Amino acid sequence: MGLLDLITGSTGNQVAEQAENKFGISKNQIIALLIVAAPLVISYLKKKSENADEADKLNATLDKHHDGSILNNPAQALDREQEGDSILSHIFGGEKATVENQLSQNTGISMDKIGPILAMLAPVIMGYIGQQKQANNVTSGGGLGDLLGGILGGSAQEAQASNNPLSDILGSVLGGATQSSGGGLGDILGSVLGGGQQKQSQQGGLGGLLGGLFGK
Repeated sequence: MGLLDLITGSTGNQVAEQAENKFGISKNQIIALLIVAAPLVISYLKKKSENADEADKLNATLDKHHDGSILNNPAQALDREQEGDSILSHIFGGEKATVENQLSQNTGISMDKIGPILAMLAPVIMGYIGQQKQANNVTSGGGLGDLLGGILGGSAQEAQASNNPLSDILGSVLGGATQSSGGGLGDILGSVLGGGQQKQSQQGGLGGLLGGLFGK
């Protein structure tokens, strides 16, 4: 299962419905946030995993807490919000408030709700990584960088190759970020996942801000 399959399939939809019911935010906005937040979290983890100690800690955390079972029972996301907030604090560190502010501005989700919603999504994203770790038989921190890079690369290709209706969702939620370069979801994920500065400069908006967060 690819990352976009996770988001567009039953797991993503169930989590989005729970968040919609709890926070009063439209399901489409939640899915749009998940489309951007998932590769963002994975990209930060990939960067952290370049440090051997961080990679070993991430490997141990995935083994202990994120075996992928949450994907079969997305209702857990509601009960793991506090855990999710701790996950995000570790991943983003001092940039957490900046990330939340930028995502809030670009999705229209208010600052008082963006953090709790992201905290709901974090254990699901970590569960997906844990599932992929098992599926690819990655048993040590040393293999996590390649695993995370593969997840990101596969997601970009999946987006580029699809005419997914989620591009319309993103267009309505994120405005011009999906429209100015004409590539919809593929271009957005392409720039988020390392598509380069040309795409970011063409579309500005979301691609540009995420490029800025990554220091690209």
